[in-house]
Formats: sequence, C-alpha cells, structure tokens
Amino acid sequence: MSKPETPAASNFLRQIVQADLDAGKHTKIVTRFPPEPNGYLHIGHAKSICLNFGLAKEFGGDCHLRFDDTNPAKEDQEYIDAIESDVTWLGFQWAGEVRYASNYFDQLHAWAVELIKAGKAFVCDLSPEEAREFRGSLTEPGKNSPFRDRSVEENLDLFARMKAGEFPDGARSLRAKIDMTSPNMNLRDPILYRIRHANHHQTGDKWCIYPSYDFTHGQSDAIEGITHSICTLEFEDHRPLYEWFLANLPVPAEPRQYEFSRLNLNYTITSKRKLKQLVDEGHVSGWDDPRMSTLSGYRRRGYTPESIRNFCEMIGVNRASGVVDIGMLEFSIRDHLDATAPRAMCVLRPLKVVITNYPEGQVENLELPRHPKEDMGVRVLPFARELYIDREDFMEEPPKGYKRLEPNGEVRLRGSYVIRADEAIKDDDGNIVELRCSYDPDTLGKNPEGRKVKGVIHWVPAEGSVECEVRLYDRLFRSANPEKSEEGGSFLDNINPGSLQVLSGCRAEPSLAQAQPEDRFQFEREGYFCTDLKDSQPGKPVFNRTVTLRDSWGQ
Repeated sequence: MSKPETPAASNFLRQIVQADLDAGKHTKIVTRFPPEPNGYLHIGHAKSICLNFGLAKEFGGDCHLRFDDTNPAKEDQEYIDAIESDVTWLGFQWAGEVRYASNYFDQLHAWAVELIKAGKAFVCDLSPEEAREFRGSLTEPGKNSPFRDRSVEENLDLFARMKAGEFPDGARSLRAKIDMTSPNMNLRDPILYRIRHANHHQTGDKWCIYPSYDFTHGQSDAIEGITHSICTLEFEDHRPLYEWFLANLPVPAEPRQYEFSRLNLNYTITSKRKLKQLVDEGHVSGWDDPRMSTLSGYRRRGYTPESIRNFCEMIGVNRASGVVDIGMLEFSIRDHLDATAPRAMCVLRPLKVVITNYPEGQVENLELPRHPKEDMGVRVLPFARELYIDREDFMEEPPKGYKRLEPNGEVRLRGSYVIRADEAIKDDDGNIVELRCSYDPDTLGKNPEGRKVKGVIHWVPAEGSVECEVRLYDRLFRSANPEKSEEGGSFLDNINPGSLQVLSGCRAEPSLAQAQPEDRFQFEREGYFCTDLKDSQPGKPVFNRTVTLRDSWGQ
C-alpha cells in the first residue's frame, strides 16, 4: 500500500499560471525541462523537474524535455540516456519526442545572419582573455571592441568563413551589439557564436560554430511555444538579454521567463563539475554511486520517486535563497519506507548460536508479518537448533542498562522463543566464535512465567539463511558546507572516510533469497535497505543501506 504524497501547496508560480489561464493569456500552458547533457542529474534538478512537469500536469498542459546541447566538447550520449531514465523514474513523461537545441541550429544560424544584416551583431577578433578585459567589471563600464564597427558585408563574410571552418577555435566569435556600458554585464555585447571544431552527438561534423546558451535558450523556447520558461534565480540577470533577443528577432512566440530559488542542500555537492571530479578521480565508484547526490545515486541507494517528489513539495517554491537541511530528505524517505517497506531480518555480523536443549533435526516454520500495520501477508522463518545473532547483541561484561544477551541472561528472539546464554565458546585468541544457549519452549508468543525479559533481538536460522553483502552508506561529506574547507583546502578535504562500510558474510532470512534489484526492506533494528541495482545476483544479493531507522548523524 503506497502512502499518499504531500498535497500540492500554493506558490507564486502556480498563482501566475492560474492568473494567465483565467485572463485568457494562454489556453494551454507549455513548460520545459532543459538540462545540459554534460553530466548526470542531481537532487537540485529534481526540484526543477517536479516544478516544470508538475505545473504542466496540474493545469492540463505539456512539458517538453529539451537537451541544451550547445557544447559538444563536454556532452555525451551516456548523459542523455541517464537524464531520460531519471525523468521517467521520477514519474514524469514529456510531451512528444525528446527535443534538442541542436534541432534548431539551422534556424538559429539564420537568425544570427539577420542580426548581422540589421547591424546588431558583429564578428569579433578579441581573444577570450582580451574580451574579458574589454568587458569591464561590476563597478566599471566595458569598452567597445575595436572590431565592433565592421561593415555588414565584412561581418557576413567572416561569419560565413567561421561556419566554413577557416579559423581555429577561439580565433573569432560572433557578438551581439547591445551596450558595453550597461550595468547588466549580460548586455555588454554578449557572445552569440563560438568556434568549436568538435564532433556533435546529434549533428556530427555539420557544424564547427556553436551558439551560446543565452542565444539558444529563448529562441528554442519561442520555437516550441513555451508559455512559462521557468529557471533558477541565477538566470534573473539574463532575463533582459532573453527578452532582447525575442524583441529583435522574428520569433513565432514570446515566452516569459520566471525565476525561483534553486535547491541548496547541506552536506551535499551539486556542482556537476565537482561531481564529475569525484567520479574521474575515483573518490566514488561512478555517477550512480549511492553516496552521490545524483538521482541515479539516490535511486541505487534505495530512495523512492515518491519520497523525492514529496521532499520537493515539502521545501516549496519561492524566490528566497537558503539552505535546506538534508534531514528533511532523510525524513521523507524514512516516512515513505516506514509505510511501504516489508520487514525482514538480516544479521550483519553473524555469531553462531547453538540451542542445546532444542531437538536435533527439528524445524518449526514460524510465520511473521511482513509489515506490522499494512496487510502484506507473512513470511516464513524456520526455527531450528542452530541460528545466527549479531555479535554486537552479546557482551560478556555489559554496561548498565544493557538489554541484550549476556552470560546467564535472557533475551527474546524476534517472533519466537526466549533464550538464555549458558556458555561462550572462544578460539585460541580469546575471540567468541559460538554461543551455547538454552530455550524456554513455553515462551512462543507469550512471556515466561515469573520473570520479565526486557530485550528483543533479531536472528536468522543457520540452515537456509542467505549469505549476502551489505553496504552501509552514510553521508559523503562530514561538513554541512562541503565547499568550505579548513586551511584553504578543497571540498575533497571534507569527504567522510566512513561514508561506506562493506560487510561480507552477512546472513539474511530465507525470504530474501528471492529479492530483486530495487526491492526495499526494513531490516529490523538496522535500517532501511535496498537490493543493489548493479551488483546483486540470484542467490547472492547485495543490500545497500538507504537510511538508518532514525537520525543518528554525529551521535
């Protein structure tokens, strides 16, 4: 039974869309999600996905998936495939075919030529370093490029030769002719086209000049009939340029840009450049490492689409920048899995127990509920003479208040009998390798006569239990602000050395032998776990810890 998601709360974008529809400005809204295919999507993108696709769904509109593929040197088909998979996994479906900005390269080129003919664009020979010097600063106006006053004819000729591949990378660029003294840096003759001799994953070697993001984005929105172009606040200063292009070109529609605050999550890195660095330098096993902030990492760790959508709804949509506590995301997945994950028992650090007064060869098939509240049926747990408990559940000299097994002490095995520890068997080095215990046959489903047993521990049968690997994942960074490192170091200095602990030889109850990739469970007393997507094999499962049962970070 799936737990209902958090109901949609009102926000300023919902109000804008509703007002536009009520006023008849639009009869149907069209939004878009426009990622660059230069890395995997991260948790910050989830907010944008839920917002764009969610608004379209709520108001009966369409949402396009469009790849902003204007920089082939950093793009890859792997990223395209991963992004499509992530959007689908989150529970959304784009309208029509997948779109690419490169679909519009011919039209964008034609519009660039129109700007040149109108005297609103020019070919500039400044190097990138020189262009930065001429651009000025936030406190000083920029200076006109010495090539700004080239004739229309010369600009057309040079631009055609740029397209023909006559010049090397970086030798020339096409720039808009706006205002080098504008207080908005984005209006200081921004670049429209750069020379890049690079094979493109969609267009091959057709182009060696590629349009800038700013020149591509608004026109792509216009071509697709986007009504509400929703992006994060860092693009607010780009909006005047977005509108300048729409006003100076014969575009088929005039979309409107709106900005909202991006998701900043503590203990988390969302820079794609830094995520790529983590992968390239081997700090993690890949983009889908369960410690990564990528959606594929969260998926592999065991997060559910519902929990991420709920989280995005919980944090809301506004224009105020801030940092969200990662505890909210962890609460969201705990809340969902508490209601939906079947229970199971898995002994992470097995210690063999022999119940000396239990008949040899006898097996009782005990039935335990798969969930304490929801009707998920039962699972069968064979109880026999030999079983495993966690070695942390026995101490020879326990501290005060200890409620597990100790010499001559009693404890209840979950769903079965009360046992007493009679003898600890040790190896030559003094390590405990086996416990000899006795059981009270009159305690199945009831308390023993005349004494109170406080502790309950989990267990699995020795015969029939499934040997498995368990990976205990924790936060990848030990600092709430990983970007800020002591003594001037990098974010890599904040990597948590305890973010992954791999336990082999663990023992899971027999029902988990059939666990399939992405099956999720609450391992009683241990946390929520997911069968690994990649490394699990039939009969040899690998379980990833999604999250602990309660927030114990830093304790």
